[in-house]
Amino acid sequence: MKILVTGANGLLGHKLIALLSAQEEVETIATSRGACRLPNEFNYIWRSMDIENREEVLQVFEETQPEVVIHTAAMTNVDQCETDKQGCWRSNVTATQILVEAAGKAGAFFLHLSTDFIFDGSRGPLTEEETPGPVNYYGESKLASEEIVMKSTLDWAIARTVLVYGITPSLSRSNIILWVKKSLEEGKTIQVVDDQWRTPTLAEDLAMGCWLIARKKAKGVFNISGKDMLTPYQMAVKSADFFNLDKKLMVKTDSSIFKQPAARPLKTGFVLDKARKELDYAPHSFDEGIAIVARQFDEAGKAD
Repeated sequence: MKILVTGANGLLGHKLIALLSAQEEVETIATSRGACRLPNEFNYIWRSMDIENREEVLQVFEETQPEVVIHTAAMTNVDQCETDKQGCWRSNVTATQILVEAAGKAGAFFLHLSTDFIFDGSRGPLTEEETPGPVNYYGESKLASEEIVMKSTLDWAIARTVLVYGITPSLSRSNIILWVKKSLEEGKTIQVVDDQWRTPTLAEDLAMGCWLIARKKAKGVFNISGKDMLTPYQMAVKSADFFNLDKKLMVKTDSSIFKQPAARPLKTGFVLDKARKELDYAPHSFDEGIAIVARQFDEAGKAD
């Protein structure tokens, strides 16, 4: 099976290439804008590809003829999407339209990554049948990209996810676990919201969910997230407990204290029954996820 991955330089892309490289039956085509930042030990073919460049995308697809496309690339910085709406639309909507066209010419199965931010945050956890209603431009762009995929003539799947966390050696972007660890170790007081609810997702679990969908070419919408419904404050408490750090430095607060360009849905999180039943998807608990990230962090430090 020949699988093309967009956004291969990103967190999910990195985990996906690592997972797909270990599958004997898979030939992996890793694509991203710019130079490759993946480890050499992974088994993949690299193609630099700007997903907003139609001619470039069509050429790469013509050359590689993928059987499956896993589209992970997107502008995901929620506040940046709010302040650069044109850039957000190009990255998240126009690019998806281009990729759908290219996948159609190749006759490929198309797996599109989406988000809980297409919902309004009035309730959760949510099933795949919940009616969308985004409260920010990022959510609007991802909902529009979903609609492009759904209205296409492709065989398609959409994997919606929630608050992805994890680390790779080549990525400097932090996550709530490492942020709490670093801040408390430095004796800093941190404010953490306790009025937003999510099912945080370990990047390795999301990669596995994508592979399970791709392997079966399972059609439709799937919720692929963590299984624990938590607030960021609860996540921070668990992180502090794991590293045996001083929780008195953590101040519980609510979303109103942070003045951000983009609104956030207060309550999302996903029901995973469909993915469990149809894909045998079995995510880690958040406690297990902390331990995995901590081990990878230690290994990265030893490698340096």
